[in-house]
Amino acid sequence: IASIMNRVRDLKNKYRNEDNITDELNCTKISADTTDNSGTVNQIMMTTNNPEDWLCFLLRLEKKGIPQMDVSLLNRLIGRYSQAVTALPAEKHSQDESYARILVRFAELKALLDPEEARDQFHLARLNCKKFAFVHVAFAQFELSQGNVKKCKQLLQKAVECSAVPLEMLETALQNFHSQKKQLLSDEEK
Repeated sequence: IASIMNRVRDLKNKYRNEDNITDELNCTKISADTTDNSGTVNQIMMTTNNPEDWLCFLLRLEKKGIPQMDVSLLNRLIGRYSQAVTALPAEKHSQDESYARILVRFAELKALLDPEEARDQFHLARLNCKKFAFVHVAFAQFELSQGNVKKCKQLLQKAVECSAVPLEMLETALQNFHSQKKQLLSDEEK
């Protein structure tokens, strides 16, 4: 039975790799980037499938360029973040900071292409990971960048009400908001 199970697992891996290689080849034709990450994705999904490994992989992938300047990289990143969100059930990972960071970054990347889809993703992140202050601040920053000042303030106030942590981050974001700064948190404050 063990031998049969190993053979089935090998076949599944083989076919998954072929499917992912095809997806990656389609992507690489556009971007001329021949890096194939399907093996890494399969390894994460078949072994640990935890937010920390996904986040580490996704951040490494982001270092390959500047998504705001490279549409093919942006599309590939959105695809990989989408894959991570799909592979990680919210019920199991909603208290995990790495999971929350994946949701937020996915929404930020979506904002570069489609603000409405990004808003949905930010809402999902806030709904699933409301204990993390950075989730609320990122959503509020998005709304501020869209010109929705009232919504930005409302999101920050609700974050304080639901006791998101760290509270200092929310207080700083509110102070910067009241000072009419364009950035709720500077890079240092983040």
